Amino acid sequence: MSIRPLQDRVVIARTEAEQTTAAGIVLPGSKEKPEMGEVLAVGPGKATEAGQLIAMNVQKGDKVYFGKYAGTEIKIDGKELLVVREEDILGVVE
Repeated sequence: MSIRPLQDRVVIARTEAEQTTAAGIVLPGSKEKPEMGEVLAVGPGKATEAGQLIAMNVQKGDKVYFGKYAGTEIKIDGKELLVVREEDILGVVE
């Protein structure tokens, strides 16, 4: 199954965050959900009252940071995904 977001919504797959200590030891399994992910699908954009489409600033494949409590979590084919509005995305990692 696949999903096509509407308007200015974006589908994001969270990336697993590795936590390391100052000594470089990797700590597996964090209780906090990561606030970074990869964009899997992008809607067409938001329409103005005049009917013009405002283009999206993110695109499929971008790595993004989003707000801690942003969006709605969904489960498709056993994968946990996040659907957020473009305004909830804080920035794109370059």
